[in-house]
Amino acid sequence: MKRFDLIVIGAGAGGLNSARAAVALGKQVALIERYKPGGECTWAGCIPSKALIQMAKDITVARKFADIAVDSRAVMRKVRELIESAHQGESVSTLIDAGIHYVQGDARFINANCVDVDGQRIEADAVILATGSSAAIPAIPGIDSVAYLTNESIFQLDKLPKSLVVLGGGAIGVELSQALQRLGVGVTLVERANSLLPREDGELADIVSQQLVADGVCIRTSSTATQITEEGTGVLVRMDSPNGSTEVRAEALLVALGRRANVGAINLEAVGVEHNEQGICVDEFCQTSVPNIYAVGDVVGPYLFSHTAGHQARQVIRNLYGKVLEPVCMDGVAWCTFSEPEFARSGLTEEQARQKRGDGVEVFVASYEDLDRAVVDQKTVGRAKVICDAQGFLLGASIVGERACELLGELQVMQQHAVPLQSLARTIHPYPGYSELLFSLGLDAAERIPT
Repeated sequence: MKRFDLIVIGAGAGGLNSARAAVALGKQVALIERYKPGGECTWAGCIPSKALIQMAKDITVARKFADIAVDSRAVMRKVRELIESAHQGESVSTLIDAGIHYVQGDARFINANCVDVDGQRIEADAVILATGSSAAIPAIPGIDSVAYLTNESIFQLDKLPKSLVVLGGGAIGVELSQALQRLGVGVTLVERANSLLPREDGELADIVSQQLVADGVCIRTSSTATQITEEGTGVLVRMDSPNGSTEVRAEALLVALGRRANVGAINLEAVGVEHNEQGICVDEFCQTSVPNIYAVGDVVGPYLFSHTAGHQARQVIRNLYGKVLEPVCMDGVAWCTFSEPEFARSGLTEEQARQKRGDGVEVFVASYEDLDRAVVDQKTVGRAKVICDAQGFLLGASIVGERACELLGELQVMQQHAVPLQSLARTIHPYPGYSELLFSLGLDAAERIPT
């Protein structure tokens, strides 16, 4: 039986960051993965979706100058090439060279310090669970009778379908609907709420919706799928809405209705690790109900992002092997929807801020239409909305527009380090650049908030 300082189960963002950080401190680490290192982000999420989105953008620009025919087989081949390219930095050989003991197989707990991997037993003083999440499949009548797609399977297609129904108007559904429509797929996007990106600022989310409609996506909000039937070589989706029942036919169905934590296969009951429908239960240190077992990433939540998984993992390692014990701080988490225009957010929306603070809220808005760079780039569709307290300290920020995800970073730092918005009025931003959007917000704050 092999003995290590640390066992990490799952080699996605949380597991990889845990293993690398521990090895950097001289610890002996066994990293166990049932599939391939990289996790959902590399194989079915961040990397392939952004590759597809970029190709769709390139084709959209090219169509301004000439008629372009899309070879969907070539598109999907290129997506997989880019996945493999990104994977090189986390390949098995790279991990072994870094000093990580990599084990391929299914891990199951024997006790709190021992796991079985396909007959091989491994022991360690501590265990980190980073088993991730899988696509949530709703109990819609008939769904199991059709070969539906998820983000975990769509990137393995040899070619794209001619038409597609997408269930779910969150980030995954919005990103893929727009990209696939631009690549020649006829997309119908179905969302139960009355708007796309329903957790975001409605006014700004509408800007994204309008662009999807302009791209040709058929959007069905306030609609719920009630029956799915195989019809010939395609699918028939029946749905209910306030206007009655309707039917949509398509060649394929994509389910993008959120994620569910992977907790079922590792025998948590054998060691008494508490978990529920949301995932594994942890405290502010990402410690489970069993003292030497920790959990990070999608299997914990509440944020299902690679960057939050990595943040949790690094702090857990610092707590395990450092001299100071600190809670895993999740303040100021940012997230992005990589549509065109992009949507980026950190902190509270205006509605959330007013619910918490009443009238003690200041709202600052800036438009891309006023940016010279946006004018020459022909990217004037967009807006930033920053929510502050009465002194100008940030409570939240949402940006929709070109490079929104990069622009948000400056506001994130300000929120995390308690820098008031009006300080941007004294910060020199390069011209002509999109960061002038932030400068204009600072000027507005400096005029409205007394110093």
